[in-house]
Amino acid sequence: MASIPVSVDENVEQPHQGEGNGHFIRVIVADTQAIFRAGLRKIFALEDDIRVVGQAETFAQTLSAAKKFSADILIFEAALTTNPADAVSDLLRQASDLKLVVVTPAPNEELTLELFRRGAHGIVSREVEPEMLVDCLHKVAQGDLWLDSMGIRWILTAYRTQGGRPTGARPKVQLTPKESLIVSCVTQGMKNREIALRVGTTEQVVKNYLRKVYDKLGVADRLELALFCLHNRVLDSTVKPPDRPLAAPANGHAPADAATTSPAAPEASEKVSEPTN
Repeated sequence: MASIPVSVDENVEQPHQGEGNGHFIRVIVADTQAIFRAGLRKIFALEDDIRVVGQAETFAQTLSAAKKFSADILIFEAALTTNPADAVSDLLRQASDLKLVVVTPAPNEELTLELFRRGAHGIVSREVEPEMLVDCLHKVAQGDLWLDSMGIRWILTAYRTQGGRPTGARPKVQLTPKESLIVSCVTQGMKNREIALRVGTTEQVVKNYLRKVYDKLGVADRLELALFCLHNRVLDSTVKPPDRPLAAPANGHAPADAATTSPAAPEASEKVSEPTN
């Protein structure tokens, strides 16, 4: 296949006629097959709120596109690299605000678990129906995680397996009231921006708190944090959780972060501050 340069759609800033405020989900499509990229462009062209702003057909082009274009979601074909999990880490390290939807050639339990552990926001099969993919993009853009029913079963099985392991060797960890509140927001599926508004601080301070909590609990990301807290009862279940309802599942597909637990709330007089080393 002849190589193509990283490209951007023409007239991407032109909303459909009759579209409300012109806001849309900006998408980069990274896939080895030109016919697949063209097919997605045709599908998204029918949606009032989705625009393809860039495309790539190699991993090097994908890294360049993620850096060059202002996008909300990257649709990333796993076959672009020999190690898609490492690729997800590299992409998120370069563009931390970009949400990744990974397209896999076929359902794969080990790959699904590892992709989510590395920070993927959604995983879909190559054979995904157009309507389901559009639904996936809407959910991911709203901050939810996306898995099909089989993927959800794999996540739950991994959680139950983790729950069956002895935990006596892991030291008991005490979270501060502020850390407990932020962790509880994470288990409710809230994004850093929402957590900052809930706590009354900045996104950077929330990120600093989460890094410190990751170190305390020995976890690598939000998914591991939620599973650890549920299994080890880290949060105080007697305190009222944050006032934020979970998104209802669409087409029978629940967000992967739908498991929740009750958080501990901080004292009203506690001031928000950046954690110190």
